[in-house]
Amino acid sequence: MASLLQLPSDDSVLLIVTHSNVKSFSPEVRFSLQMSVEAMKEKLWKKCGTSVDSMRLELYDDAGSKVCDLNESIRPLGFYSPLDGYRLHIIDLDPSSVTSGGWLEDTSLVEKYTISEEAYNKLGTNFRKFKETMVSQNPTGNDRKLPDDYMEDMCANIKVGNRCEVEPGAKRGSVKFVGRAEALGPGFWVGIQYDEPLGKHDGMVKGIRFFDCPPGHGAVVRPDKVKVGDFPERDPFDEEEI
Repeated sequence: MASLLQLPSDDSVLLIVTHSNVKSFSPEVRFSLQMSVEAMKEKLWKKCGTSVDSMRLELYDDAGSKVCDLNESIRPLGFYSPLDGYRLHIIDLDPSSVTSGGWLEDTSLVEKYTISEEAYNKLGTNFRKFKETMVSQNPTGNDRKLPDDYMEDMCANIKVGNRCEVEPGAKRGSVKFVGRAEALGPGFWVGIQYDEPLGKHDGMVKGIRFFDCPPGHGAVVRPDKVKVGDFPERDPFDEEEI
């Protein structure tokens, strides 16, 4: 007979757990070999819903052959010599258990709450009214179509070759493109080559090449995100930089 003193304190085993009523229940659970059968049932109850008193455990090897019943509550798991990959099968003995009848798997068995159209419309607030309010406050599509010269005025001082800083994040780089980009939306855009690999591409967006830069260094943003000026490359070894 194995004793608790004979089992290493950090020894454990990974078992595949199945359930007599819940066919989709087959997680892999790690158990300490020092854990008693009763403690195992407590752990499994929280995972599957079968009460400790109604639970019977069977151990199967990785070939599917039954090894034994775990029917002595005070025995440590290590007494039964399980190995990683063995299957621990839970049998729910309670005919009125929450796991019986497929209630945990078949949602068609659950009674659905329904409400008539008239009653729904009489509600002070509902999702439909909320959606209508949001659409009226934030119109989309043609109601919010941007003009072709959107943000053109903000590009007046942004020239290809300028050093710049881009928000959010104060990312530094050089301007590589200024102009319209219909594939991205109406209005004006600015293409940036970041000093560091903080971008998303190499200057090609949606199959259109706007500029060339190393992969992962390119970005195309709206001009209101760009500030041009004396922004030298940051020294990654500068202790003052965060």
